[in-house]
Amino acid sequence: MMFLACCYNDPDMLIDPETIYPTRADCQDAPKSRFKPQPRRTLSPRRWKLLFNEEGCLDAAGMIKRVQRGGIHPTIKGEVWEYLLGCYDPKSTTEQRNQLRQQRRLEYEKLKTKCREMDTTVGSGRVITMPVITEDGQPIEDPNSEGGASAGVEQQTSNEPLPKEVIQWKLLLHQIGLDVNRTDRTLVYYESQENLARLWDILAVYAWIDKDIGYCQGMSDLCSPISIILEHEADAFWCFERLMRRVRENFKSTSTSIGVRSQLTTLSTIMKAVDPKLHEHLENLDGGEYLFAFRMLMVIFRREFSFIDTMYLWELMWSMEYNPGLFSMLESNSSTSNTDAKDENTLKQCGKFEKKNLLTAKKDEQIPLSVFVVASVIEARNKRLLGEAKGLDDVVKILNEITGSLDAKKACRGALTIHEKYLTTVKAS
Repeated sequence: MMFLACCYNDPDMLIDPETIYPTRADCQDAPKSRFKPQPRRTLSPRRWKLLFNEEGCLDAAGMIKRVQRGGIHPTIKGEVWEYLLGCYDPKSTTEQRNQLRQQRRLEYEKLKTKCREMDTTVGSGRVITMPVITEDGQPIEDPNSEGGASAGVEQQTSNEPLPKEVIQWKLLLHQIGLDVNRTDRTLVYYESQENLARLWDILAVYAWIDKDIGYCQGMSDLCSPISIILEHEADAFWCFERLMRRVRENFKSTSTSIGVRSQLTTLSTIMKAVDPKLHEHLENLDGGEYLFAFRMLMVIFRREFSFIDTMYLWELMWSMEYNPGLFSMLESNSSTSNTDAKDENTLKQCGKFEKKNLLTAKKDEQIPLSVFVVASVIEARNKRLLGEAKGLDDVVKILNEITGSLDAKKACRGALTIHEKYLTTVKAS
């Protein structure tokens, strides 16, 4: 009884996430958060410290077990996310991680310096200033800003033509600036120009190193929570870079399509297998390509959940997808893990979803959990979609109504159920 009393009186568990990520006074109509830290379920700061041995090696099995059960306490999200996204090897010592962290911070500063050499108007990076120019290098005006010129923008004064790559880079920086200025603006955090600039820097450096993808709309939504919860900018950058390793294929585009369409196709296959009646109904409404789920997959439910509940959903999914070989896989740029499915000790360190994949799924079939979460959300509205949707507009309307009312844990549980049903159906066929 004494232990239970202490547990429930743990001051860490009394912290309301809303006080850590406060909403602006003029945005109180924003979706309310459901996630609250729970004693004996949520990974608390105290429990987190106990998961490391004397050398600093992490008990990965203990980490994912607690995260899958009740998420992560707001004050340690950044530290835990670094492991869930594969920034560090759970077997690494404190000294090894400190060395790697310092190395990465130095590398980030070098990258940021190179990034700025293309645009001297960026200055210190603490203020968002980038020229707004046309594709032929001429300055243009932004009609949305006061006085016609873009806020904080330094106009091009030289009449000399700019190199093509400089023009493209400046246009990309402008797009980043536009998106940064409208990302999570309900949060008090982004009332600070310094915090806006920090997000802008991270996105700009990522666009600099990933030439194939560059920057696309939606990346700011994925980067924002990471930028907020990790204190050091360089640490946030590398954490975001790891997240992009998971989702970058969604942003690959050609003149005719964008990468996320492949996941929509997979979603269609899953729904046809687990709920053929609903799939047929959606097909008859011209929704068989599941384009109405485009946004859910692209920014991983950032629009459907509150800011706090989005983070809870993400960490639940990452813990369920976790594989202790993730760090090694990312460091070697391998697309598959070398985890031995017969190794019981290794399987204990895998999340529920990953463990099931290793034991039953084909190695060449790497479907992310997020696709099954979308399937779960759609399947949960089966009766309404079948009974009320007479056209594609009705489908969109029904799914739009879920904003702010979704339960992250319930959605993940549903995803695991659909995943198992899908594997059974595929195996039977």
